[in-house]
Amino acid sequence: MSKGSTGYGTTAGRSSRRRILRLAGAGLTMATLGAGLTGCEETSETGGEGSIPPPRTASPEDGGKAPEGGQTPAPLWTKSTSAATYGDNDELVAVDGVVIASGDPLAALDGATGAERWSLPGGAIPGAPLLLGDGTLYLASGKYDGSVIGYAPASGKETWRSHLGKEYRQPRPVAVDGTQVYVIAEILEADGSSRTNVIAALNSGTGKLVWKEQRDLGTQQNGVHAAVQGRHLVYTDFKKNLTVRDTATGRQVWTQKTTKTSYGPFAVHQDLVIVPQGQKLQAFALSDGSEKWSVEAEQFTTFREPTVLDDVLYIADSGRTLWALDPRTGKKVWQSTALKDSGAQVPRQFVRVGSTLYGATDLDKQGGIHAFDAENGALRWTFNDKSGDYHAWLVATDGKRVFALHGKKLHALPGA
Repeated sequence: MSKGSTGYGTTAGRSSRRRILRLAGAGLTMATLGAGLTGCEETSETGGEGSIPPPRTASPEDGGKAPEGGQTPAPLWTKSTSAATYGDNDELVAVDGVVIASGDPLAALDGATGAERWSLPGGAIPGAPLLLGDGTLYLASGKYDGSVIGYAPASGKETWRSHLGKEYRQPRPVAVDGTQVYVIAEILEADGSSRTNVIAALNSGTGKLVWKEQRDLGTQQNGVHAAVQGRHLVYTDFKKNLTVRDTATGRQVWTQKTTKTSYGPFAVHQDLVIVPQGQKLQAFALSDGSEKWSVEAEQFTTFREPTVLDDVLYIADSGRTLWALDPRTGKKVWQSTALKDSGAQVPRQFVRVGSTLYGATDLDKQGGIHAFDAENGALRWTFNDKSGDYHAWLVATDGKRVFALHGKKLHALPGA
């Protein structure tokens, strides 16, 4: 999902179909996944077929230098973490000189060295989003006390707190803009159960409730992806709803059913929301929901998650084609078959540093972190730690380094 100056988005809830299938295939239980390591400690792993390359000797202060000639870089550093992730893009963030992976304890590592800067026991609900906005990290309280808390990412100090009310349960932040934090929470019944939920806006200065609106019966708290663009709060859910609300009042501007909304993020750009729906990628006007453009993949091929970076929309399809599109019109900038030609796994999350586009894949020995030429989609190299871990790869960047999380291993790679 695009993260621009006007708003930020994330995912609320963690019971997506994709995730459930992944866990079932791994033969693991949610209880097992919830358990994390108790801290972050340095690893030194060399030798053996399944090992990672030794750390590079380049100075970490300048981000190191990527090797030439298509050679896969060795990590600048690798750490074992307490990460407990479920494959969503908002579970790994890099900001203010630190990199943070969702887990318990929630730990911030120095981006240059991997040293722990701070740790917060119970800081994040397992699988909950790490939501960044205006220099603040917003989290659902790990104490399950109905609070939403803001922290300074560099220090881990609490800077903001809000409480929706005792009649609501498990409020989770889904998006943030310059003035408000948007949350979804269950409405408690007299017997302690919940059949409905609300979406609400909290003032990011005072923590006071600005507005709240009850969502339709049958909607779910889990599986919500959201973003803010100007006066529009846009979100999707597992019930195949695409909904836009007015950020000032909470009034529903429009909603419509989608045919095959993906179980991952969508993208917003200027006045458009861009949603993959199976074989078709569609762009709708935020103002009224009218379709502005659409692009179709080949027959029996489906689009993955889109990302807008530097005014270019990047997206891969299940046929292993990588697309670069103009997000305003849907017109093709370039197409690359490098993934298909090399038999590599399809990426589902992207970041960009300079002229290099990085893509993170799901679980596959031909996957990992792909590095592409952002100008034409040529595949430069693929980093894989060969651990065989069933978790999806996650990627983030601080503009100098690229951080790759795989299970509980966090690797820092040199940028472009």
